[in-house]
Amino acid sequence: MSIPDYQSLMLPVLQVASKGETSVPLAEADIAAMFALSQEEREQMLPSGKQRVLHNRIHWAKFYLTKAGYLESPKRGRFVITPAGTALLANPPAKLDTQYLLSVPAFREFYRANQPDEAAGTVAQNAAPAATPEEVIEAAFNATQSALRAELLERILQNGPGFFEGLIVDLLVAMGYGGSHRNAAAQLGRTGDGGVDGVINEDVLGLDRVYVQAKRYGPGSSVGRPDVQAFTGSLVGLGATKGVFVTTSTFSPQAVEFAARIPQRVILIDGKRLTELMIEHGVGVRPSRILEFNRIDEDFFVEE
Repeated sequence: MSIPDYQSLMLPVLQVASKGETSVPLAEADIAAMFALSQEEREQMLPSGKQRVLHNRIHWAKFYLTKAGYLESPKRGRFVITPAGTALLANPPAKLDTQYLLSVPAFREFYRANQPDEAAGTVAQNAAPAATPEEVIEAAFNATQSALRAELLERILQNGPGFFEGLIVDLLVAMGYGGSHRNAAAQLGRTGDGGVDGVINEDVLGLDRVYVQAKRYGPGSSVGRPDVQAFTGSLVGLGATKGVFVTTSTFSPQAVEFAARIPQRVILIDGKRLTELMIEHGVGVRPSRILEFNRIDEDFFVEE
C-alpha cells in the first residue's frame, strides 16, 4: 500500500506514543509494520532527496499533535503521550486530522497565528481549488516558517543560560551592532548592574550604547511590567536612553503599554519576534531549499 498522509498518521503516532517514550525513528519502524509498508516504501525520499517521506510525515503528525497538547517532549528528540492524549485515545474521533485539531483552542491559535484568516480557512477546509497557486505557496511557506520558529524556541529552551547569552550576541552582531563579534561578546552579559544583563555598542566606533536584558522563560510564563520597569530604572541610573529587553516567552499587555509611554527607547523582543529575527539574519538556521518563481516581463512584449 502507499504511504499514508500525515493526517492519517496522527492516530497511529498517538497509539505508538501511548506505549511509552519514543522518537520519530523508533515510531517509524512501528508504523511501517502497522501499515505493512515495504522496504522500498520506507526508503522513499521527498523530491528534495534530503529526507524520507515516511519520516517527514510522522514528524508533522507528531508536531501537530504536540501543538494540540496530546503529545509532549520530555527531552530533545523524544516524545510521549499526555493525559489529554490518553483521554482522546480512550474515545477517539471518527477521524483525527487537522480539521479535528482545529477544535482544540491551543492548536487553533498556533495554526492561525501566522496566516490570514482566509488562508487558514482554505487550508483547514481542503479547498485548494479556490486558491491561486501563489496563495497555496504562501500558505505552505507560512506553515513551514511557523514550525521553524516553534522548533527554534524549543531548541533554545533545551540549552542553558550561557547558550542564550551567546545567541543574543550572535544575533546582535548579525544585525550590525557591537562591531566585531569579540567586542560584542566582551561587553554583553558582564555589567552586573541590577536589571541590566549587558551593554553593546550601537555602532562600530562605540558612539552610543544599547543596554540589554534577557529573560529565558518557558512556555506559559510572561514578562510583566515590574521587570520592564526595573530594567528602565537601571537605564535611568546609568544615564542611558536605549535598551533592548529579550525574552523567549511573551510580554504582558501592561509591560507593553509601559514600554510604549516612557521617555527611554526600550524595544521589547518576545519569543516570536526573536525567532523571526534569527531566521531573517541567518542565526541558528541555514537555507534548505531555494525556489525561484518567474513572472511575465510585460515590457518585453510591448512593441515599439
